[in-house]
Amino acid sequence: MTESGFTVDVDQNQYLPEGGREVSAIATVTSAADAAGLAGPGPEPEGSAEIIIIDCSGSMEHPRTKIAEARAATAAAVDVVRDGVLFSVIAGTNLAWPAFPADGSMARADAASRAAAKQAVAGLRAGGGTAIGQWLELARQMFAGYPATLRHAILLTDGKNQHESPEQLATAIRECEGVFSCDCRGVGTDWEVNELRAISTALLGSVDIVPDPAGLAADFAAMMQSAMGKQVADVALRVWTPQHATVRFVKQVAPTVDDLTGRRTPAGPQAGDYPTGAWGPDESRDYHVGVEVTPAGVGQEMLAARVSLVANSPSGAEVLGQGLVRAIWTDDEALSTKINPRVAHYTGQAELAAVIQDGLEARKQGDEETATAKLGRAVALAHQSGNEETAKLLAKVVDVVDAETGTVRLRKQVEDADEMALDTRSTKTVRARK
Repeated sequence: MTESGFTVDVDQNQYLPEGGREVSAIATVTSAADAAGLAGPGPEPEGSAEIIIIDCSGSMEHPRTKIAEARAATAAAVDVVRDGVLFSVIAGTNLAWPAFPADGSMARADAASRAAAKQAVAGLRAGGGTAIGQWLELARQMFAGYPATLRHAILLTDGKNQHESPEQLATAIRECEGVFSCDCRGVGTDWEVNELRAISTALLGSVDIVPDPAGLAADFAAMMQSAMGKQVADVALRVWTPQHATVRFVKQVAPTVDDLTGRRTPAGPQAGDYPTGAWGPDESRDYHVGVEVTPAGVGQEMLAARVSLVANSPSGAEVLGQGLVRAIWTDDEALSTKINPRVAHYTGQAELAAVIQDGLEARKQGDEETATAKLGRAVALAHQSGNEETAKLLAKVVDVVDAETGTVRLRKQVEDADEMALDTRSTKTVRARK
């Protein structure tokens, strides 16, 4: 345990065959419940800022319960905001405007400001189009006016981003990276999973479907509760490699699959940082790190990588925890061919997410042969890894003939909500046992 309250445990088979180059390891990062800096109710309130972004486009009026439940959900989230935390509400159509406070500032949470926010939200009405990039851009501008280190948004929509170009949305997402994190929710079935996934992935948040608007209030309250528990902001996974080694990939593999490889930023000689977002107490995540090394002689050992968790602040980077990835060359085939069970498990979970998304896309394109093969492979992987939640979701899209072999038949009739739930939750993994 480090003083910061974080541990980094590395799990791997460190033995390589003669001439072997590829080293693979699972780094488990855990924050302690009672560690220094992570105990207590949370960071200083002035260090946190929250924005709730609500779709008020015309389609939110159909059915009318949708906009009513969105208002109720926003009120439920506002109720959870801790005293002293900065917060605001944005209304979004083909434009974006501050619903509370109306002047575009952020309010300090207390009984009076929460009541005023709920009163303002009660007046929101549906009408107009959808331009999500503008909503994000307004949130970015509002966050930028305050020095809070933990900045988080909740974004709700029920429709596709029809009133701006894909390029405009992509630009807005890019400009928001590193400014705030964002949890996205789609209500109903007329929104685009890939649009919200692009936002949540870039902004280190979650994405999910709320098929029935009645479920929004509980979901919003839970998201805000989670955000209120975050206590360490701007944390990165730093991977250092020696001169004769290169990082092939870095992926978060639990609790969800998220490929961080392309998000590396240089952090000194031979080192790069990969963003992990904010952390709360008693939280644990697994990362799959792949390194390519220059082969050494049989019996030789080298440090293939050093994996550190680093908190960046104006005063500099603080190392919160550290683990080592090793390579030892051997001519003992029994040692070098043994696959680490946790590496194997998460390799399968990453493949599971990919084949679900590929299979659903093939189904959408009318390619039944590819869809059947991919979703059948997904059923087999879910069965083998014990991922029961994903197996249940798959069973609503395909008829499972034999889970062990992945033999399935595509269902002719599939509810849109079931297909979208499988898509949005495809990246959720089950933890590998140590």
